[in-house]
Amino acid sequence: MAGEELLPKNASGEIILETVDLCDTWEALEKCKDAGLTKSIGVSNFNHKLLELILNKPGLKYKPTCNQGKFMNEKEQAGKSTGEGWIPTPISLGGASLKIHAKKHSCRPGQVALRYQLQRGVVVLAKSFSQKRIKENFQIFDFELTPEDMKAIDGLNRNLRYDKLQ
Repeated sequence: MAGEELLPKNASGEIILETVDLCDTWEALEKCKDAGLTKSIGVSNFNHKLLELILNKPGLKYKPTCNQGKFMNEKEQAGKSTGEGWIPTPISLGGASLKIHAKKHSCRPGQVALRYQLQRGVVVLAKSFSQKRIKENFQIFDFELTPEDMKAIDGLNRNLRYDKLQ
């Protein structure tokens, strides 16, 4: 069925890549901000070239709000660097609590973590290069965590920050 392929391919079996004008996309995001559809707009996993493309865009209304680390700090766009000094999370996806919930819902701990954030109203942007994981990430809509599950996972919060303090 059309639209169900995670990586659409042409008749020769090659992945179809779309080229998108980044500046046009940024302008559309600026319109979303102007319309009150978002509080801020930003980038993630952009290299210097892509960041400079946005920052040097004629008519730029809003600079990216982001955590790109050194480069953005040098450009005085970011207040802190979160790209350095990462520490392992004290609650891993392999932790006992998430494994219990995963077993209960017949899924992976990562799916429980994604579903938890979704049910909290957080926009979830999952990233994977594995077709299997990408499909699994869509399966978070196939189950719902109970209020008890949510409360138990809420209890994992240790009020820790994961960025390097300046």
